[in-house]
Amino acid sequence: MERNLDHIVGRAHDLVVIGGGIFGACAAWDATLRGLSVVLIERDDFGGATSANSFRMAHGGIRYLQHADIVRVRQSCRERSALLRVAPHLVEPLPIAIPTYGHGREGKAFLGAGLLAYDLLTLDRNRGIPDPTRHVPWGRLLGRRALLDLFPSLEDPRLTGAAVFCDGQFYSGPRLVLSFLRAAVERGALAANYLEATGLLQDSNGRVTGVSARDRVSGEDIEVRAAAVLNATGPWAPDFLRRSLPGTAAPRVPFSRDACFIVSKRFPGRLGLAMSGATKDPDALLSRAARHLFVVPWRDYSLVGVWHVVWPDHPDTVTVTEPELGAFLHEVNGAFPGLDLALEDVRAWNAGLVPFGDNDPEAKNLRYGHRSHVIDHGQDGLPGLVSLIGVRYTVARGDAAHAVDLAVAAQGRQAPRPPTEREPVFGGDFARFDDLVAEAGRASPVPLDEPTLTALAHNYGAEYGRVLAYAREAPDPGENRGESLGETLDGSRVLKAEVVHAVREEMALNLTDVAFRRTDLATGGDPGEAALGACAALMARERGWSEAETERQLEAVRARLFRNGPGRAPAATDAGPAPQAAHRQRELAP
Repeated sequence: MERNLDHIVGRAHDLVVIGGGIFGACAAWDATLRGLSVVLIERDDFGGATSANSFRMAHGGIRYLQHADIVRVRQSCRERSALLRVAPHLVEPLPIAIPTYGHGREGKAFLGAGLLAYDLLTLDRNRGIPDPTRHVPWGRLLGRRALLDLFPSLEDPRLTGAAVFCDGQFYSGPRLVLSFLRAAVERGALAANYLEATGLLQDSNGRVTGVSARDRVSGEDIEVRAAAVLNATGPWAPDFLRRSLPGTAAPRVPFSRDACFIVSKRFPGRLGLAMSGATKDPDALLSRAARHLFVVPWRDYSLVGVWHVVWPDHPDTVTVTEPELGAFLHEVNGAFPGLDLALEDVRAWNAGLVPFGDNDPEAKNLRYGHRSHVIDHGQDGLPGLVSLIGVRYTVARGDAAHAVDLAVAAQGRQAPRPPTEREPVFGGDFARFDDLVAEAGRASPVPLDEPTLTALAHNYGAEYGRVLAYAREAPDPGENRGESLGETLDGSRVLKAEVVHAVREEMALNLTDVAFRRTDLATGGDPGEAALGACAALMARERGWSEAETERQLEAVRARLFRNGPGRAPAATDAGPAPQAAHRQRELAP
């Protein structure tokens, strides 16, 4: 991936995609496989906003049984299966236990019937997935003793056991975005981060013919010409349309701030837990007492969530306040006996905006968004423009295909859908994940422990060799103090070679790009000053930073981590050309 604006300007393309999140990346991949010439531009960094702040779940649609919405059950399962098939290094099954109590809607019989109905509706869920470790198994029931052996704090006289279903989990949302995007680039697409769309270009007949953009690195203004434009900027889409075409009716879409947080406490094993929270789903035809809150294993941590709040303000202002965190902790501690989470257990929070249902301002039991918004603006007198506002990470591939259908039709041409549900993304072309880990171990020029090898295989899949090629290099001899790029950054599982690879091959411009998106370094909270310093030193060598610039980059990462404890505002500083205010992680441990 090379950031070369000369390749983007001065020529006409078939499609320009605005927005480098998961929906934009999937659209670029889909359109490129159709044979279209594609340009994708992103205001900040790829996968840096909503896509980096999800709950990391590939939902299979089981909750839509409560709505009797079989179409969405099937759609969600189909999209989860596609992700397990094309990106098996970054998506894997995750079993989740729902404790059962007595009889009725809280009992085993009720939930067991639901699991059976779901399994029968999704019998084809493992079709075409070669790795058995990526198969979604049938639902099952656990006895009381078996559940308490795993979660002893759930002791309750009414407890009868649990119903266990399986969903999917992303290892890394940003790296899955990069896998789709890099697959598109390998097939000829062009991409640039830190290139902000500032307006839409139109011909004398009102047809949209491209975008005006500002390079946030150089400050240069450019034009990107294309036969069609796909606005995949998510929660920024309505505002972009209002700014670009004053007087044009932008879609009215309510948004929810979906928030979750990462905690240092971790249950043994790989079983998540779902417990009833404090709110209900008003659209459910048949449901339990309340919506579920989840505590699920993720890497060395646990993810806790999800909380929904109607967010009427600009997406750049998304935040989670400390009182809100306190309220979340109170609710989750009430739902999960014995968990006893405190602020010092919270390593970081994630929050992003997704389309929501229509809700009264004071409503407690909120209606979710059901489907993505895919809009052909040709119907409103703006031919050549399509908008895609995605509702859930899981459905990005399928909804992006629909949006590209409209963009192709707007050009009066035919380009059939490619088999993106079967075509592996970058790094996804391998048979079995366990074999991939073993293969990477044999190929490594230095001995690596099992957790480091597993992380390497997760992040790069079958393309791990590109990283290991750098691991065979030494840093600049003038700077070298005997260290190898095959070593890990202090106290982490991130190879120094990954930092060099991120700069040379993945368009990483800033330390925040590497720490929060290209590697695992700071995705689970503060990795420590030694690791951050070593990462910054490597990037400084690669990008030619001065000492002052290196320190500015470090301050930007520190501000995001907010390591100084609760109650203090992070410093108002950020490195590089883009503030990326929608992706904030606060370090709350003292």
